[in-house]
Amino acid sequence: MKLECFLYPGWQPRIRAASRRRVWMDETPESFAYRCLPLAIANAHGWEIGNAVGFSARWTGGRDVRDVEILLDDPKRGAIETPVSLFGQGTLTFHVAGLFRTEPGWNLWVGGPTNQAKDGIAPLSGVIETDWSPYSFTMNWRFTRPNHWVRFEPDEPIAFFFPVPRHAIEETEASFRSIEDVPDLKTMFEAWSVSRDAFHRQMQEAPPRDPADKWQKLYYRGVRPDGQPGAPDHQAKLRPPEFIDRTNETGRGGQ
Repeated sequence: MKLECFLYPGWQPRIRAASRRRVWMDETPESFAYRCLPLAIANAHGWEIGNAVGFSARWTGGRDVRDVEILLDDPKRGAIETPVSLFGQGTLTFHVAGLFRTEPGWNLWVGGPTNQAKDGIAPLSGVIETDWSPYSFTMNWRFTRPNHWVRFEPDEPIAFFFPVPRHAIEETEASFRSIEDVPDLKTMFEAWSVSRDAFHRQMQEAPPRDPADKWQKLYYRGVRPDGQPGAPDHQAKLRPPEFIDRTNETGRGGQ
């Protein structure tokens, strides 16, 4: 998959590979939140856009664009780098300084940084057909209560994105099945359930000293309850590549 970000003169998007780290996860006892592999993989499942300038903002409760107040740390920054009140409805808007191109049939899913809540405001998500669109898009956050000041620090992630196949949802055949139809799956699930209960009892009765022994690690290691390997391409880590700067190259065209 090829993902390109085309820059108009003066655009400097602060795009970086998303990190698996989260402050709140670091602060859990023994950083146990990272034992949840799906959580850590989701954190790093794409790229982040960093905030250009620190600011504070609040919504006074009305529906008009004037009902969002924004106080910039540096009022002299250019308009493309600063948040605005553009749509009303208690919404804060960031311009995204880049035109993205995906390969034919691929969209771009855009939202807020995963598993990273922010008090008083919530990110909105969108899916964009970036294989043909010549239009830029915005990243929007909606305040969740009035008269509460929200702070965004410089370089704090304000958007998170990754490519998705356009027709994957419609082409998915979703159904319910009885687990009795797949005896091997039922056997593995029941074996895991028994071992899980036994593991939890052991943790309560005789907790180990080593933090690494306080979780079962079957899914993390990508193995089945009997110790046999699961998927050959199981991922315990995800490292998205950084964007390559090709702005000085010539002879390259878009999709």
